[in-house]
Amino acid sequence: MTKAVVQGLLGRKLRTVLTGLAIVLGVAMVSGTFVLTDTIKAAFDQIFTSSYKNTGAVISGKEVVKNSASGRATVPESLLGRVKALPETGAAAGAIYDLSGTTDLARMIGRGGKRLGGDTQPHFGWGFDPSLPRFNPLNLRAGHWATGPHEVVIDLATFKNEKYKLGDSIKIAAEGPTRAFKIVGAARVGNVETLGGATFAVFTVPVAQQLVNKRGQFDTIFVAPKHGVSDTQLANAAKPLIPASAQVRTGEEQAKSDSKDTESGIKIIQYILLAFGFIALLVGGFVIFNTLSMNLSQRVRELATLRTLGASRKQVRRSVLLEGFLTGLVASIIGLFTGVLLALGLNAFFNAIGLTLPKQNLVFSPRTVIVCLVLGTGVTVLATLSPARRATAVPPISAVREGATLPPSRLQRHSQRFAVIVTVVSLVMLALGLFASLSGGLMALLLGVGCLGLFVSFGLMAARVVRPLAALFGDPAERLGGAMGRLARENAMRDPTRTARTAGALMIGLALVTVVATLGAGLKTTDRNALEKQVGGDYVLTNKNGFDPFTASASKAVKATPGVVVASSVRSDSIQAFGNSVGIAGFDPQTIALVYHFRWTKGSGESLSALAAGGAIVKKGFADDNKLGIGSVFKMTNAQGETRTLRVVGIHDPPADELDPLYGPIGVGQSTFDAAFPRPKDLFTFIQARHGQSPAQTQRIDEALAPYPDVEANTRATFIDDRVAGIDTILNIFYVLLALSVVVSLFGMVNALALAVFERTRELGMLRAVGTTRRQVRRMIRHESIITALIGAALGLPLGVAVAAVAIRALKSAEVAFTLPIAGLVIFAVISVVAGIAAAVMPARRAGKLNVLKALQYE
Repeated sequence: MTKAVVQGLLGRKLRTVLTGLAIVLGVAMVSGTFVLTDTIKAAFDQIFTSSYKNTGAVISGKEVVKNSASGRATVPESLLGRVKALPETGAAAGAIYDLSGTTDLARMIGRGGKRLGGDTQPHFGWGFDPSLPRFNPLNLRAGHWATGPHEVVIDLATFKNEKYKLGDSIKIAAEGPTRAFKIVGAARVGNVETLGGATFAVFTVPVAQQLVNKRGQFDTIFVAPKHGVSDTQLANAAKPLIPASAQVRTGEEQAKSDSKDTESGIKIIQYILLAFGFIALLVGGFVIFNTLSMNLSQRVRELATLRTLGASRKQVRRSVLLEGFLTGLVASIIGLFTGVLLALGLNAFFNAIGLTLPKQNLVFSPRTVIVCLVLGTGVTVLATLSPARRATAVPPISAVREGATLPPSRLQRHSQRFAVIVTVVSLVMLALGLFASLSGGLMALLLGVGCLGLFVSFGLMAARVVRPLAALFGDPAERLGGAMGRLARENAMRDPTRTARTAGALMIGLALVTVVATLGAGLKTTDRNALEKQVGGDYVLTNKNGFDPFTASASKAVKATPGVVVASSVRSDSIQAFGNSVGIAGFDPQTIALVYHFRWTKGSGESLSALAAGGAIVKKGFADDNKLGIGSVFKMTNAQGETRTLRVVGIHDPPADELDPLYGPIGVGQSTFDAAFPRPKDLFTFIQARHGQSPAQTQRIDEALAPYPDVEANTRATFIDDRVAGIDTILNIFYVLLALSVVVSLFGMVNALALAVFERTRELGMLRAVGTTRRQVRRMIRHESIITALIGAALGLPLGVAVAAVAIRALKSAEVAFTLPIAGLVIFAVISVVAGIAAAVMPARRAGKLNVLKALQYE
């Protein structure tokens, strides 16, 4: 039987290849994800390992608050002398060196004012002691380390890409206005070729302290032990000297800790990409199930002949399962290595959208091989189970019956009943998830299973609606294509189950894309309405990347610009409160109400005046979660580990705040904010001009911002447009990742149409025999493919809208509005027609090339 299975697969090469393509693409997505994320992790591991390879102990500030704009706590410069005095210390040096990406930032400005590096990656400004190069984690590739106040060493990638030479001048923008430096060297981190879009500039320690506003402070103190002293002994000796906001670790421990912190961010990317890979595999499994079911329907006499020759039911079932196993295994192996190419493509895609990632040699781990082979082969075998069971129902007598068919399965016989049951159960689950007061986890489970049930019920009912839909969509085909159009419509209506299966894969792909489009339309409408209600003034000052905070000195420069009446900045950082990391904003109590509109639930505009006396306003959701009211007192801890007490003086509820919060849930006066954060930064500055917006006023503001290349001023309308456009970037990522599922669906259509051509070989031969031309046959197949694609669209688009409506209803607390993307739905319908035409190319060509005599003899 094994030999017969292998010979059968080789004898049906085209059908085997088309069946396996769906798994190849799904496995490639999984493989590419693992290769890409493993490569990124290896690059960061190499960075951290090289950072501390010559260090016995590392003294650094603790990360008291997660994701704080102030970064980790710093250590006092005076600590260095005490550490050097330890008998266990061989050498020690302080450094400005923090890899968290939230602090120590210094943007390089190239020739012609060009901002170097990516807009979404950090731009580090570090400082190392040139007299102790052993503690410098960087690998100098040209020149020498900075020793003077006007010297800088830049990263090797920037040095090469921008064609700099030693001695050239470059400008650096950090906490204050830009300053010019002379390039005296180029370096890289260990052996990592590039940090992606991130850049770094290395100065002497005093210059770095001045640039990033850390005078009298270090990020890190590197310590080496004396001969005969272990790293652990050195770390233990230093512990009594360390302040509460700092920590000491051995070099190896510090590298592992840094790597662990980075790994959590990499895993988020990995999980998102794997989710879309699994979606593609599920669609591929559906395609394989349909393909094998159609394939077995065409091989009834073959299977019956095996039964006649003595094969048992068990042997027939095993032969079909073996066929699926071999197909899945070979397809998984091909997909495994195709994933390497896909990893390169994903990296290029991230580069294109500004999410450049660190680069080094690709990592192909054993875990990737095992998971991909097991997953791809497993999905194929699971999709083969039902067809294999049906294959055992073929009676031996069918070997002598021309036109014998497989008996209908139990699911086919009772599909309508099953569809009703699944639909009712799904609707009940959705109703409970949407309207019952349940926990978040249970609600998400009910909604997820309910939406999945809608997909299943649509699939079960598809065969019932094929005839009316085929008649509807086939009418234009008959009008345009004449007799061939009529035959195409009749072919689509003749076997509703086969047509439904062919359209099913495309239905799933279009439904998923429609969910994203409908959700996106609702999010954009809601976000725009919320921003228009909140933001006032004429201009808004932001970082050029739209989300990072910027130096407060830029806001001060604009405030002094002629024609500016109000320049009210909103500071931003994070604190620890109620056991969680929480965003906090710093407002100017006297001006913020002139350019920003609060929606008060408790308190009023007068509450803002209490901010100057140390009060705080909080958002309604934060107040409800922590049972806060007017007069309530709570404690906050900043990035340096310092604790302060705040008193609630007002509660407000910004519209759609869960969707796009402009700032954190706690607001304080800027005097309170600046006392808590030694390096305060602004997130926005809302500007009101004396004579409103004008080209002259815009020019004056731009001139004031010239020394701050990372900061820009936009009109209120442009700011809102850019903010809403950020949703488009996210949607585009989802579209690209879902495109793989749509491609798998397209291959499913190609496969089904090709099998339909095989099944109708004698019929096509008869048409050719009575005078139908090759061109007419091809036209008929194309019309049939378009009809089938439109049926998939007619099922997929409403299904996607329904699932999106459920999701939007579940987001009611975020005030998301339901907006039907009419233009998008029309585009998707057009794309389905194009997909139908594309899917018909190969089957139509094959049908047109059939030899009439051989076709008439085909069984």
